[in-house]
Amino acid sequence: MKDKISSLIRLQGCDTRIKDLHARKREAPLRINGLEKELNDRTMKFKEKHDNIEQYKKDRRKLEQEVQDLENKAGKSQIKLNSIRSNKEYTAALKEIDDLNREKSLKEDKILQLMEEIEELEKDWSESREEEERLRKRFESEKREIEKEMEGLNKELNLLEKQRAEYCKEVDNDLLKNYMFLKERKGGLAIGPVIGGVCQACFMGIPPQKYNELIKCNSLMTCPNCNRLIYWGEDELFIKVIGKSCEQGIGSNE
Repeated sequence: MKDKISSLIRLQGCDTRIKDLHARKREAPLRINGLEKELNDRTMKFKEKHDNIEQYKKDRRKLEQEVQDLENKAGKSQIKLNSIRSNKEYTAALKEIDDLNREKSLKEDKILQLMEEIEELEKDWSESREEEERLRKRFESEKREIEKEMEGLNKELNLLEKQRAEYCKEVDNDLLKNYMFLKERKGGLAIGPVIGGVCQACFMGIPPQKYNELIKCNSLMTCPNCNRLIYWGEDELFIKVIGKSCEQGIGSNE
């Protein structure tokens, strides 16, 4: 009977490890997507800053052209003064020149303000560019690490699947069917140890008489609470089986 239980323990350990590896494989793309989203968000903000700078420069060029147009108008008005004969027209022309110069001065002030803002934006953009580059390098590095990890997981899964096939051969068909039935309905855990009278799968105590029978190991028993297959977890043979499985990289719940 202990041989049958040992085979089931090894099979369970293998299945537990396979389940864990598949879960890690599902997490890997999510980790990559998370890093990629972070990078894309940063790149989008970086682009927005660059677009703002270009818009400010466009506004500055427009103002500079407007200043040039005002200078031309003021120049023409100044020339026009020489041909004016009436005081009324002369006064009107002077006011026009004064208004043009005042408007020109306001736009020049705005140009200076824009230049200062552009300088600050370009400084911030430069720092953002360095930060975006660091993030991109980190993304590429971590992506390579995750892909490398995935390769390792796939290799280990291939080995475990082969090992599992060997373990299945050690279990008779009826017992294997029962194991698979429980495994599918019990969250992947079909057999578990009982230590100190407590089932380690459901953490419920079992009756003393049943626990004594479990220690004798004359038959394959089930937990009266969770209906999983159980074995005495303090048996030295089973402890060695579990230890050997962990050394081989199976049976752990990392």
